[in-house]
Amino acid sequence: MRMIRRYVRLWKDIVRSYRKVSSFRWLILGVVVGILSGFASVLFFLGVEAGKHLCLNVWAGLSLPAPEAEEVFHSVPGTYRPWVLPLALTVVGLFTGFMIKRFFPETLYSGTDGTDATIKAFHQQNGRIKPRIWIARTCLAILTISAGGSAGREGPITQAGAGIGSWVADKLGMSTRERRIMLLAGAAGGLGAIFRAPLGGALTAIEVIYNEDFEAEAVLPSVLSSVVSYTIFTMFFGTAPILTIPTFHFNPLEIGFYVALAVVCSISGWLYVQTFRFVKYSVFFKLRERVGIVWGLAIGGLCMGLLGMVFPQLLTGGYGWLEMAVLGQLPILMMLAIFIGKIVATSVTLGSGFSGGMFAPALFVGGLSGGMVGKLSAMYFPNVVTQPGGYVLVGMAAFFAGVAKAPIGPLIMVCELTQGYGLLAPLMLSSALCIILTRKSKLYENQVDNKFESPAHIEDATINILEEMHVGDHYKTGRVTVLEEGMTLKALLDIVANTNNMYFPVRGADDHITGILPLQDIRKVLFEDCLMELIVVRDLMRRPISLHPQDNLYKALLAFVDTNYGEIPVLSPDDDTEVMGILNREDVFKAYSKAIKEIRQNNL
Repeated sequence: MRMIRRYVRLWKDIVRSYRKVSSFRWLILGVVVGILSGFASVLFFLGVEAGKHLCLNVWAGLSLPAPEAEEVFHSVPGTYRPWVLPLALTVVGLFTGFMIKRFFPETLYSGTDGTDATIKAFHQQNGRIKPRIWIARTCLAILTISAGGSAGREGPITQAGAGIGSWVADKLGMSTRERRIMLLAGAAGGLGAIFRAPLGGALTAIEVIYNEDFEAEAVLPSVLSSVVSYTIFTMFFGTAPILTIPTFHFNPLEIGFYVALAVVCSISGWLYVQTFRFVKYSVFFKLRERVGIVWGLAIGGLCMGLLGMVFPQLLTGGYGWLEMAVLGQLPILMMLAIFIGKIVATSVTLGSGFSGGMFAPALFVGGLSGGMVGKLSAMYFPNVVTQPGGYVLVGMAAFFAGVAKAPIGPLIMVCELTQGYGLLAPLMLSSALCIILTRKSKLYENQVDNKFESPAHIEDATINILEEMHVGDHYKTGRVTVLEEGMTLKALLDIVANTNNMYFPVRGADDHITGILPLQDIRKVLFEDCLMELIVVRDLMRRPISLHPQDNLYKALLAFVDTNYGEIPVLSPDDDTEVMGILNREDVFKAYSKAIKEIRQNNL
């Protein structure tokens, strides 16, 4: 019995802490979301790898390079049938188009990929992602990548994790603000697990939603969710990083080459974004208007399949080719050809409407951009650039930091990938330069600049709304009881007895307002009969304060805070001796509350 009481007491302490201690509550919720997103990542990864093995290895007879940590299924390739690629992608395109048209047409305009859809849900949908959408999109992404579509796993699993976080928040009856935080925690769990970088995944999830900001409130649950999800994922697939790479070190003499890398990655980023936007909006959106979403996706799948037949290096995410570039096993011309082809293939796959992610293709393109710089630099300056493979890794982070406006997460991801900080200095330099140079190029369409631009934080900016409202629209007009400085306490009591005012402006000999007399101060001498003829208003009044109709309510709010008065007289703008009315402190609060309600209604 004693032990039972102990456990009951412990449970009550946990429940009490959950309800009253915010950090403890987010710890529990982060762990819960991490567990769910971790198992979702395991199932998604198995689905993708099984599908790729069946379609590309067994049916198409391809033997594509893959990092050791990524090879879940091993077998001898089947009979070489390259025609399977266009056939499979066309069928997947038809099925994807049918599903979108029939069940969730609204996802056509959700943005670049699953990550962008998550960003949109955070800013514009109150942090809510419908389960049927993220489940269907995740399954369709498995089909797309399995058939060889040039897309990554990170976008779909980010949306899936975000959807799980949103679902948990709904089940627990959490507020909109809390649901948004749970959405980011789920996204961090999915990304941290699938990329095997728990800290980088968490930081990327909370910073990618803004161009110039990050969601500080979500740090704790996002980190916990990412760590738990990563732990579950590695229980099934091991702790080895995605790429098997040597240890790299930074030579200070290479600083100029890394500056050149940042310039090249900036140009590549601009080309990547512009090509994708052109293919998506100028080609497939117009094609869709003529033939419909189903046939538009079928044509996109056919085009991607034909590209894959000619150039298998463009299929799926391409981490195997990226590892070869890091190890120096790809010549410059081959990297250039894959670089151009990958931009086109990704634009065709995702621009036509397939489900998949832009994260892995962006890392691929950025890595090859850095790899070409490293190869050329090592060719002409072999005594300075001794490890050109390091430029591939720096190019990955710098490129994605520039196009996704996420400087910290990708940098940490590469450090986790290399399991060291040997490239930290060039990573920081190149990422910062890329963000500056690519400030006009943005991969994710639904990103906003900062919190003040987001409907999620619109209430944080409502104090500034008071600056746009004026005293003249909210004060009470009419006759105001104004006292004279020389009025005795006896005369004052006669006036107070016949008015409802709580604060009285006091007028001096020149008719200007010289003070304010609160009713509470009169009460202190109310029963001092011997002072009735001795005390005058001048002895009781406090310092003067006044407003004009053209003053804004923010100035009025500061005046109330500074004086602690409940009412302030409003004077004529043309004559400071004329009291036009009184502004109550409650008038400011009502205007503030009304502004918040209107903003909420406009952003639902």
